[in-house]
Amino acid sequence: MQPEIRAAWYADELGPAKVVFLRPMPRMAAVVVVDNVALGPAIGGVRLSPAVSVAEVSRLARAMTLKNAAAGLPHGGGKSGIYLAPSMDGAPREREMRAFARAIEQLTDYIPGPDMGTDEGCMAFVHDEIGRAVGLPSVLGGIPLDELGATGYGLACCVDALAADKLIDLAGARVVVQGFGAVGTHVVMNLAGRGARVIAVSDAEGAVHREEGLDVEALLATKRAGKPVSAFPGGRAVDRDDILWLECELLVPAAGPDVFTERNASRVQAKVVLQGANIPATPEAERIFHKRGVLCLPDIIANAGGVICAAMEYAGGTRAQAFAAIEEKLHANTAELVDRVSADGVLPRQAAGAMAVGRLHTAAGYRRHF
Repeated sequence: MQPEIRAAWYADELGPAKVVFLRPMPRMAAVVVVDNVALGPAIGGVRLSPAVSVAEVSRLARAMTLKNAAAGLPHGGGKSGIYLAPSMDGAPREREMRAFARAIEQLTDYIPGPDMGTDEGCMAFVHDEIGRAVGLPSVLGGIPLDELGATGYGLACCVDALAADKLIDLAGARVVVQGFGAVGTHVVMNLAGRGARVIAVSDAEGAVHREEGLDVEALLATKRAGKPVSAFPGGRAVDRDDILWLECELLVPAAGPDVFTERNASRVQAKVVLQGANIPATPEAERIFHKRGVLCLPDIIANAGGVICAAMEYAGGTRAQAFAAIEEKLHANTAELVDRVSADGVLPRQAAGAMAVGRLHTAAGYRRHF
């Protein structure tokens, strides 16, 4: 039976420029949303999931448009979704990814990258087919985003900017991280290396908590051994979502979307919410955070390290250049965001959106209109 695609998405003056439905091979469906290309060809990940929706892909594509613009990159935003479950053994879906690549060959204003359910190996297959992808393995000249932890490093750079503005004291700051994957592990390493105290982390199977601080190196060893964090003997195993309500200075949601809603946002006891995942909080939740004095750094600023690295890779930059660009851009953007929030009294997402949209409108003025 062919998978069904239910199509519904939001459109405005920024986009989407294209919504393309694909049938790359039997019993396989996909959608590509190219949201906006005012700044250049769109960069955005390929999400592989049996539950992905057009509305979700569209929201994520818009987030990429704003993220790339806010980061000052010469790229628009896009996203794609493939309606398949990831392989059981974790191996790349070579046949399916090559079929997907051929299906998007003519969408030259879209540059795919890794996302949930896909990885560097998947992008290697795409690049082999059409010569266009980011997040490639290093052997192919890529800058492996997950291996090097570009997004986690960028999140730590945002915290550096907050510390420079005296909004947080990193020495002993309590950190809670939801999602101990590619982003979560690297943000834990980077923040612990800056003197913060990681008191709780979670993965898909559970969570571990120790108020005095977890031994990060030992916890990473547990992760590398393929064990869930709840099996780590250096803390107390707790229910997966319980750590979200712990009192802390930094809460990093680095798992899925819509974790925080109007129903639970008032339970958060963090001083700063640093969005490591894409759209982990609903607009209503972010308004509640703002009203309660919780600084919520939106994804389009906070987790842009990965796409900055991808853009540097696409431009032929080195690892050192990529990480220097992440530090420079995210430190400056976080400082500008804080200034805008303080001066105008607006929500952080509104301030970030204004930064991005201003750059998009300026770039659009140089595009052909006739």
